[in-house]
Amino acid sequence: MATTPSPDRRRTADEVNEEIRALWLHAGGRLRPDERLVYERLVTEWAEAEAHSSRTPAA
Repeated sequence: MATTPSPDRRRTADEVNEEIRALWLHAGGRLRPDERLVYERLVTEWAEAEAHSSRTPAA
């Protein structure tokens, strides 16, 4: 389910958020320990993407 972005392409916060939502939906609202690790990685990636987008002017 979880994907790893290619090193040359950073995913947007919206893209990561979509994966977080899919993870929760798939898990039925209760994450197993392995899913929790994926969730934590995704939240970190989302926060980095969100911070990056606030520093980058919109095209």
